[in-house]
Amino acid sequence: MVDYSNDDPLLPLDPDDLENSSRRNFLVGGTIAVAAIAATGAALSPLLKAEEIPTVDDVLQKHYKRLSDGEKKAIFQRLEAEIKTSHRVNATISDPQPLDNIEFAYILNIGRCIGCRKCVYACMKENNTTRDPQMQYIRVLKLKKGSIDLETSSHDYPENEAADPNYFYMPVQCHQCRKPPCIKVCPVKATWMEKDGLVVVDYNWCIGCRYCQAACPYHARRFNFAKTSIASEDINPNMGYLSNRIRPLGVMEKCTFCLHRTREGIYPACHDVCPTGARKFGNLRNKNSEVRKILERERIYVLKQEVGTIPRFYYVFAK
Repeated sequence: MVDYSNDDPLLPLDPDDLENSSRRNFLVGGTIAVAAIAATGAALSPLLKAEEIPTVDDVLQKHYKRLSDGEKKAIFQRLEAEIKTSHRVNATISDPQPLDNIEFAYILNIGRCIGCRKCVYACMKENNTTRDPQMQYIRVLKLKKGSIDLETSSHDYPENEAADPNYFYMPVQCHQCRKPPCIKVCPVKATWMEKDGLVVVDYNWCIGCRYCQAACPYHARRFNFAKTSIASEDINPNMGYLSNRIRPLGVMEKCTFCLHRTREGIYPACHDVCPTGARKFGNLRNKNSEVRKILERERIYVLKQEVGTIPRFYYVFAK
C-alpha cells in the first residue's frame, strides 16, 4: 500500500474552472469560424462510418463537473448495464475523489529499466485498452547509449532485444504536467487537472478533435478509431469513471496514474509489475515519501524540459 501522508505542502495546484464550459457552444455556436468547423469535420472524418452510435443519454449528459451524486449513480448503473450487455462482464464503476494534500509523482530509474515492457502490458490489462488494434499508454523507447536522441529511438523492438547492454530504455507515458498544453487547446474543456495533479478526461464530453494529441510533447494521448475490442475474460471489472472504464468510440484516452487504484492507496499497475524496481511512485507533498527523498538526493532528468510543461514524471540514472 502507498503512504500518502502529508506534512510539507509544495506547490499549490490551480485546477481550471470548468463550470462555464459548454460543448454545445463549441459545436453550434454562432461565433465559430467556417475554417474551424471545416477543421473539426476533417478531424472527425474517420468516425463517419463508426460502428457505435451514441445514445440520447450519452449526447445529453452533462459535463462531469456538473453532475450531482445522484446523476453520477444513475450514469454508473447505466454504463454497468451496457458493459454487461456488450461484453458479458459484471463491472463495477467507481468514482474515487482526489485526496487532500496529495500531489502524485512518478520517478523512473533508467539505470534499472531493462526494456522488458511488462509495464506496457500490465497497463493495458489494468486499463481495459482495446486489443485490436492494440492501444498502449506506455511507450518504452530503446536508445543507443551515449546520447538521448529520441528521433532515432524505437519502441516496437523485438522481445529478444530487451536488456541489450548497448542500449538503455526510457518508458514514456503521460507526465501529468503542471502546465499541460493538452488542457489549453481543448475547445470544450473535456480535460482538466485535478487537485492531486492528475490530468483527466471526461470521455462523454470529449468530441474527439485530437487537438490535445497534437499539443502533447510526450505523445501520451491516444485516439480510439475503433470500438473497444477486448475479450470478456481479459476485462478488468474494477473500473473508475475517469480512468479505466470501457471508453466510447471516438474519444481521446490517456494514462491517469491508475487513479482508481492510487486514490485508494494502491500503486499503479505498471509500478507493481516492474521486475527491477525501476519505478517509484508517491506523494510529493510528504517530505518523508520515497519519491520526495529521491528528488532531493539524485540528479533528476526531465524529458523535454525546454517546452515548459513542468511534469510530475521524472527520470534518474541511478543504479
